[in-house]
Amino acid sequence: MQGRRNVAKSSYIDVGLLFSTFVLIIIGLIMIYSTSAYEAKVEIGDSFFYFKKQLFATALGIVALIFTAKFDYRRYKSMGRLALIVAGVSMFLILTPLAYSANGATRWVKILGISIQPAEIVKIAIIIFLSGFITRRISIMDSNKWTPAATAVAPAIFSFLILIMTSNLSSAIIVMGIAFVMLYCVTKSPKQYLILAGIVLVFATLFVLAVANEDKLGWDFGYRGDRVRAWLNPEGYDSDEGYQTLQSLYAIGSGGIMGKGIGESVQKLGFIPEAQNDMIFSIICEELGLAGAIFVMALFFVLIWRCMFIAINSRDLFGKLLVIGVMAHFAIQVILNIAVVTNSIPNTGISLPFISYGGTSIVFLMAEIGIVINVGKKIDV
Repeated sequence: MQGRRNVAKSSYIDVGLLFSTFVLIIIGLIMIYSTSAYEAKVEIGDSFFYFKKQLFATALGIVALIFTAKFDYRRYKSMGRLALIVAGVSMFLILTPLAYSANGATRWVKILGISIQPAEIVKIAIIIFLSGFITRRISIMDSNKWTPAATAVAPAIFSFLILIMTSNLSSAIIVMGIAFVMLYCVTKSPKQYLILAGIVLVFATLFVLAVANEDKLGWDFGYRGDRVRAWLNPEGYDSDEGYQTLQSLYAIGSGGIMGKGIGESVQKLGFIPEAQNDMIFSIICEELGLAGAIFVMALFFVLIWRCMFIAINSRDLFGKLLVIGVMAHFAIQVILNIAVVTNSIPNTGISLPFISYGGTSIVFLMAEIGIVINVGKKIDV
């Protein structure tokens, strides 16, 4: 009898997690086609071009999800260093002829005709590595003040590499954000992390103030300064840095409560460049309205909530940390994307998980969902 009960517990599948994930993926595919069809037809001659590529990547993502859902998550504990090595090699491929650029940024490598974004590999590698690293040192996490600092070394190095090699600030922030959340969740006295967050906020505020007074100070903050100025005054930079933000806000405002209807967006007709990428949420607002936007955000809430449920009920610390890392990744990326689209923060170029166009992203996001499912299969409910 006891044996049958254990078998039942070890086969738990979180329906809410799967439902929210696949509904988001379906919405993403629909919106990628709706958003990109005009541009793809004009520039490539095939209105289904981006949709077909995303559909193929989604199929690969389902394979990745099935694999990681079946692969015992406890085996990742000894694979942390290997994960970092793979992530490091993928990053340095940016310096080889395999790398290629798009929209002025070199963030991808092409292997056997398949485009890969190394930053996505880094995110999952950091989650795996930190989960094992913290688990092995949890007994001294609070007593040894240098242990948290040592834990942050790997994510700090990779964040720096992402920033200098790909100019991808958003991914660098996400990697450090994942580490911060994982450390915060296992520390008995999290005051030091709250102080650190306060310090970061102060420096960010000082940076914004310095950019706003750049002329008086006689400093030049380069293109990052341009983005901050466009954030503060998008109308004043409507022909360059503020253009995309303004068009995004026009799309959001014109959608109203119920939206114009799928396929009826005006802003996607060349006004928002490559709207199927980072700014796809603005087209959701335009075509599906406030109601559609709230529905999408509710799905993300359910997904993150179910991750939290599995983390809380996981039988072991390593499993908890894996799920916390994945949950942090999703939450940070969703918050940053929506904040950028609504001009709540400067434009950092960040995709909306499961919805924005991006092959590497969807494959690794679904692999992370598979890891969460795998941990969830063994929880006590």
